[in-house]
Amino acid sequence: MIENLNKLIQIAIDNKKNSYSPYSKFRVSALVITKSGKIYKGVNIENASYSATICAERSALASCISDGHTDIEAMILTADAKDTSPCGVCRQFMAEFLDPSCKIVLANSVDDYKIYTMEELLPLSFKKDKLEEI
Repeated sequence: MIENLNKLIQIAIDNKKNSYSPYSKFRVSALVITKSGKIYKGVNIENASYSATICAERSALASCISDGHTDIEAMILTADAKDTSPCGVCRQFMAEFLDPSCKIVLANSVDDYKIYTMEELLPLSFKKDKLEEI
């Protein structure tokens, strides 16, 4: 289990204040926790052209990967709406870097959350091994 889960969920909730969401007013925050205990934060960052918007999950993962870490233990996601889960693009992006057994916490509050594995969120994901079959 993820050490200090309630504390990490609270960090994710507090991080929503950094969301740049002037169009949708829908704040999302994500944390990536490495196996060595490093925490990377991400928020959704909207853009007037909409397609250039970056989701919180990809924002946090990009920060983690950019810092040279691929040893991801877990991710925590929280949003302004109850039971928010990653969009399809984020699930595919996450599948590139997370082991199938990596824990994903979808949190409404420190007392109300669900834990899934990457495999549960995106079964039959498209991975690099498919490209190697060509």
